[in-house]
Amino acid sequence: MRLFLKILAGLFGLLIVAAFGLYTWFWWKPVGINNYINKATISFAMETPELMTQLGLIDNTPLDFHSGKLGDYTEAGEQKQLAKLRSARAGLDKYGPEGLKGQELLSYEIVAWFFDELIRQAEFEHGGYRVNQISGVTVDMPRFLTDTHVIVSKKSAERYVSRVREFGRVLEEVRARVEDDRAAGVIPPDFVIDKSIAGMKAFIEGGADGNILVTSLPARLDKVEGLTAETKAALLADTTEAVESGVIPGYEAMIALMQDMRAQATHDAGIWRIPDGERIYAAALKSQTTTDMSAEEIHALGLSEVARIEAEVGAILAAAGLTEGTQSERVEALMTDPAHNFTNDEAGRQEMLDYLVQLNEQVMAKAGDYFVTLPPQPLEIVRVPEYSQDSSAGGYYTPPALDGSRPGRFYINQKTTTDNPRWTLPTLLYHEAAPGHHFQISAAQLITGVPMIRKFSPFTAYTEGWALYAERIAATDMGMYDEDALGDLGRLKAEMFRAVRLVVDSGMHAKKWSREEAIVYMKEKTGQSEDEVVREIERYVVWPGQATAYKTGQLSILAARARAEAALGDKFDLRQFHEAVLGNGAMPLGILDKVVDEWIASELAKGA
Repeated sequence: MRLFLKILAGLFGLLIVAAFGLYTWFWWKPVGINNYINKATISFAMETPELMTQLGLIDNTPLDFHSGKLGDYTEAGEQKQLAKLRSARAGLDKYGPEGLKGQELLSYEIVAWFFDELIRQAEFEHGGYRVNQISGVTVDMPRFLTDTHVIVSKKSAERYVSRVREFGRVLEEVRARVEDDRAAGVIPPDFVIDKSIAGMKAFIEGGADGNILVTSLPARLDKVEGLTAETKAALLADTTEAVESGVIPGYEAMIALMQDMRAQATHDAGIWRIPDGERIYAAALKSQTTTDMSAEEIHALGLSEVARIEAEVGAILAAAGLTEGTQSERVEALMTDPAHNFTNDEAGRQEMLDYLVQLNEQVMAKAGDYFVTLPPQPLEIVRVPEYSQDSSAGGYYTPPALDGSRPGRFYINQKTTTDNPRWTLPTLLYHEAAPGHHFQISAAQLITGVPMIRKFSPFTAYTEGWALYAERIAATDMGMYDEDALGDLGRLKAEMFRAVRLVVDSGMHAKKWSREEAIVYMKEKTGQSEDEVVREIERYVVWPGQATAYKTGQLSILAARARAEAALGDKFDLRQFHEAVLGNGAMPLGILDKVVDEWIASELAKGA
């Protein structure tokens, strides 16, 4: 993936410090590694308005110079960012690693790995599909504008209008980059182009008056005190005009380009299909897993985990008297059983949301027995916006703003309620909310005395590995399924889903499996619906390697725990182990192993 998308999409607001903005710029001098890292990352963040708003620390304050703007998506902009990264990485070596210890050494190691990784990714200028059915500005920017840009005043509403105008410019810049990719031999598969076009057409089909950028605005303006009816009408009219004159033409031009590219597209799924594809995939695996595992090793690990989980699922099904048909047929029968599903209407959707809130309250009631630090940040459980539900995952989490202006949110996709039967929901909640992402991201935000980038470092293997580990401890340690055998089946079903990902991701991108082969394998092993499997497989096509991070991360954390339990015996304290894993923020798995080993040594020393 190209550098710019790696930074904006991969980081998704989790990079940098816009945190203390201009204050730190004028008052912090880089006399130590922490201040150097802060100042270097602030310098970068000040040119990425979307990241600064995602962090939410200086929006709508006297320091806010960015929230009416969007970033530079041109090739020149990418090169400017790359130059800054190289300069920042070179400067880091002036402060370490010699002479550093404790948290300062850990900061050096994490940030050096991260900067090196971004620079490695920059080698592939045309390394993926800039516009696709699940990501890129045509999907991400509307969500950013409607969900992340906060409107609390007339000024912030005017800045929203300004950003909607800027969106037209961004679409033009990205279209130029897609044309560059095409010239370099990078054309998405035919099915990716088809889904991308369908999504873009759906976004603009209602015209400006019916566009979500316009229709979502009145309710937001109604929450702002002091706005007159005339001011609201003017803001709505300005937004409508911006969508009509810039956004819709931008989408139409992108659709036309994709339609023209369609004639050159093939049906091959793997990234091997584009120039230098094998190296791109190897680099993606390193980036996503933060390990040196090869595609062959990942594929073999996936097959092994699938076999283990199949045996455990078979035991639960047999105990429940479900013995007829293949394992996937029996799981699919449970998925579609009306007794286990919420009705696919607004009443059923609300009942599902209420059930998830209840589950969260139950797990939080037990959490203090297993964790030292509990999240002080609030959590909301909400529906995936209807305009993005066709291409969204079953659920996802977005972090709270550091200033408290936005809570953590667990989004549940409710397009088809039968995608999420009642017995599958506990594990989804434990992954996305407590004790999964909400605990992990909250703990990172609470770290003190370290560079701000340590609070947001985006290492997927760690973050998703923790969330998958959280699913497991909800069962094995917290007893959340002691009286819910089907819920435990839901946990294993979710784990099977992640194990299968290792197989199909490496299968398509390294072993040249077709899209259809991957769909058949995943459906056979997971028992998921055809629509759900297709969405997932096509996601892996456009995001190579990302799906492998979950299982590799979980298994790494489990191995670290087993190592600690063996070394400490009766001295092992699960609460303190979790504090050690979460208390330093996200990091590459190799560095996490070092952190855990140092914690083990310190615990052993206490009894010496």
